[in-house]
Amino acid sequence: VQLQASGGGLVQPGESLRLSCVASGFFLDYYAIGWFRQAPGKEREWVSCISSTDGSTYYPDSVKGRFTISKDDAKNTVYLEMNALKPDDTAKYYCATDPSLPCLYSYPNNGVRGQGTLVTVSS
Repeated sequence: VQLQASGGGLVQPGESLRLSCVASGFFLDYYAIGWFRQAPGKEREWVSCISSTDGSTYYPDSVKGRFTISKDDAKNTVYLEMNALKPDDTAKYYCATDPSLPCLYSYPNNGVRGQGTLVTVSS
């Protein structure tokens, strides 16, 4: 049972990137998935969540309107589409789930947590 995040890389400010979070050993359609990020020297920050109940999506103000979370049940994958990237978006991005929660707004102590993928936004 694991989550594997990928898709990170180096982009210039204003560009876009799509991260993927692939689940293995369980079916994502029954679970909420949260994306989180941690920049060097900073605490881990919540980025997005897609609900397990009705697929509703949630974002903090820092990424609202620029980031979009979506789920492809057939591919057992959750995506994070990131547009209009800024240098402040530079961080390692993680996906995670906690079966006991309908959505994730903080990094879970339990559940399944991916290893992360690095996003660098720089000119």
